This record gives sequence, structure tokens and C-alpha cells, in this order.
Amino acid sequence: MPPPREKWKSVADCRLIVASLHTAPGTVEAVEDFATRVLGKTVVHARDRAGFVVNALLIPYLLAAIRMAESGFATATDIDAGMELGCAHPMGPLKLADLIGLDTVASIAESLYDEFREPLYAPPPMLQRMLESGLLGRKTGRGFHVYDAVRSQAFDVRQPGD
Repeated sequence: MPPPREKWKSVADCRLIVASLHTAPGTVEAVEDFATRVLGKTVVHARDRAGFVVNALLIPYLLAAIRMAESGFATATDIDAGMELGCAHPMGPLKLADLIGLDTVASIAESLYDEFREPLYAPPPMLQRMLESGLLGRKTGRGFHVYDAVRSQAFDVRQPGD
């Protein structure tokens, strides 16, 4: 039996402060004071750039999982189980991509790629094909997994001929 998971912080517990080139230091301090003292939130500071902190790390992780499924290295179910069980993540990367929305993941990836021209941000061909087919994740009932009101099951996303 796996050990019990610690309580995960909600995204709502965090507030991101992004100062532009024109933001006065006093404004940043006032916003941080309000967020921590009045709202009781944890503040994360980031520079004004595409992806800020979370998406700059999260999107390449999700895209790597998509590339792994695309190459036939492992199924969506195995990729997700590997990260859930092997790294104690509350949700695997392909389940998370489905939850976010594959169209949203692709849009963020394109924005990051447009700014940085790093290959790790480029949306994989499989993601583009899934979007063209209307497979957007949970919101359409199918992405890397199939969703309905009763159960969620994975489907194999290998290419024909694999």
C-alpha cells in the first residue's frame, strides 16, 4: 500500500506578482503586502516573460509526455501511472494536459516557442493532430483518456502501423 499523500496546496493559495519594466518597486511591495497580509496568500515573483514560472516548467513536462506517447515509448496510462506512483504526483502529465485542455496546452506552448524558439516548447505533431480531430481533453470527453460521467479510461494513442 502506498504511503498517504500529504495535503497538496491549492493553486488558489498562491499569487503571482509580475512587475513590468515600468512597475515602481513600491507598487510591488504594496501588492505583496496586500496579498500576504490581507489575502493570506503565498507570493511568487516572476519576470515579465512568456510562461512566467509555472508554465515555463510545466509545459515542457507535458510536451515531453506527449512526445513519449507519440513515439510509442509508453501508453498514456503507463506514462501517467509512472509519474503518479514513481514521483508521487497527484495526477499524471497526460491526465493534467487533458484537464487543462489540449488546445490551451498547445496555445501556451506556441506562445513560449514564439518567444524563446526553444525546441522543448514546440507543440508535437500528435498534439496538433488531436486538436484538428477535436480531441481537446476533458471538455470534449476525449483527449489522451476517454471521459464520461461514470468512469475515466485510457485509450491507446499509438500511430497506425506501430
